[in-house]
Formats: sequence, structure tokens, C-alpha cells
Amino acid sequence: QTYGTKDWQQRRNYPLVGFGFMYTNYGIDSIYGKCFSIYPNLQLPILNYKNFEWTFKAGFGLGYVTRQYERSPSFDTINTAIGSGFNNFSLFATDIRYRVNKHLDVQIGGSFSHTSNAAFRTPNLGINTYGAHIGIRYFPTTSQPEKIKKELTPLKNRWTGNLRVGLAAREAPSPDGPMYPIYIISAFAGKRYWSKNKAFIGLDYSYHTNMYAFLRNNEILVGEERANSWKSAVIIGNEFMMGRVCLVMQLGFYVKNYAIPEDFFYQKLGGNVYLWQKEEGILKEASAFIMMKTHKFDAELVEVGIGVGF
Repeated sequence: QTYGTKDWQQRRNYPLVGFGFMYTNYGIDSIYGKCFSIYPNLQLPILNYKNFEWTFKAGFGLGYVTRQYERSPSFDTINTAIGSGFNNFSLFATDIRYRVNKHLDVQIGGSFSHTSNAAFRTPNLGINTYGAHIGIRYFPTTSQPEKIKKELTPLKNRWTGNLRVGLAAREAPSPDGPMYPIYIISAFAGKRYWSKNKAFIGLDYSYHTNMYAFLRNNEILVGEERANSWKSAVIIGNEFMMGRVCLVMQLGFYVKNYAIPEDFFYQKLGGNVYLWQKEEGILKEASAFIMMKTHKFDAELVEVGIGVGF
């Protein structure tokens, strides 16, 4: 439980920071296997009314799937769900709770979890799970510890110019095929607001060597392979700032697609860790980030990289 020792904790209404473990039995062991997941998570209060509380929780971590596609030695070519043991595991949940007393809460809620390797290995159909749950929470001391409340100085609603450089990789469509790098660069303008968020708008560019290899190998668009292996998009998004750590949500609309078009829009979800934050000076921000890019619920890639803001 955060107590307000950092300004962002009070601005976010004292969220709960956690580390979770989940065991999932998908019910069809021959196809999906089971998943053992560990995930850091953050629970944000949405609404408090008397003894009732409504919260939202997001967690991102690592999941190990016990049943993955194999060509050898078992030649399990029927199982085409996921081509790797270790995968990204993402969880989103919401709960409505009733506080019985200072030690005990009862709750009901819903959740969505996603397990995939973002095409780092193939096949990668991904596993999406929706669910409802009931539960209890027990606090040995108290669920309502005393919190620090102080007058906070609002942060300036400043503008920044930002640049992100990222790298991803995708395996060839055939399992156990070669791995191809994908180069990504984003430029955008960001504006901070409410002292805890930053909205941004800009452009996204990516060059896909896997598409270049596909066009070359299949003699498609001969002589124009490079020109048909990149994408560009207009992007909008928001950073939810929690000190040096930020949750990033981004939506992109393609201006140009590569040779095999996908949806006209995509989503990116991930996080920034700010290594440098200054209110004054030329360099105001420097960060490392990781984001997953999806088309609706189909993951395309996982991007890692660095970013700067001026």
C-alpha cells in the first residue's frame, strides 16, 4: 500500500503496488497446456463511497506455457497455439469491494488476460481469457492505514518534443525459421496535464526485414521490395505517470502499410522507465521502454528501445 511518501502516490489516490502469481488451466491440455505466470501489477482506485470501493488493476509479466508447438522430437504439429515456452503475460481486472471491517473485504469482479510471444516465435495464435471472480482480502493489521496528505505544487502543463527508437524481431512464418529484425522510430509532441498524465500525437515509422525477405523469396513486386516493406502511421496516446514509471497506451492509424496490409489501425501498450527527468534544460526526459503492438487482439511484435524528450 502506498502512503503518499512520493507526490505521485497522492496524485494517484494512493494505489496498491503488487507482485502476483497465477496458475491457469485452460481446460484443453493437449492444445494449450497450462500457464504459470508472474507479474508486477498496479491497482488504482476509481471510486470510493462509504464502505464500497471500485478499482482497476493492470499487470504485465512473464508466463510459462507447458504445451508449445513442436516439430521435433514429438512432431506435435496439431498443437498450433503458441510456439514458445516463455511468453508475455498481461492481466487487466476490475473489482467492486465491500469493507466488512478493517481486516476483511469481500469482492466481485471481472478480468481479461493475454498470453503470447508477439510473433517472436511461430506459431503464435495467442491465448485470450475472459473471466469473472469472487474473493476475499484479509489484512492482519488494517486495510485503511494512515496516509500522508500535503499541499502539492502542480506540475507545469508543459510541451515536449519526443523521439523514440525501438527494435523488434519476428520469426519467419514457418516454425523454427530465421529471425528478422524490425526497426522502429517514432516522433511526437507531448503535453503534460493534471500533473499526472501526458498526452501525445505524432508519427510512427517501421521497417520490416521479414516482409522484405518474404517478397524477395517469393519474387513478388520485384525491384520494389524495400518500398513495400515499411509502414507509417499517425499516432495518438497517453502516458499515465507514476513517478519514474509510466503506463503507455497508444493508438495508430496507418498512412502507408506494407505489401500485405493488415487492419487500418493498431494499438501499443507498454511502459516507460524514466532514467532522466528534469523540468529545465534542453534534455528533459530520457527513458527505456517496452511495448507490445497488436491489431485488436492479435499481437504483431514486442518493441524495446530508448526515448528522449526536449
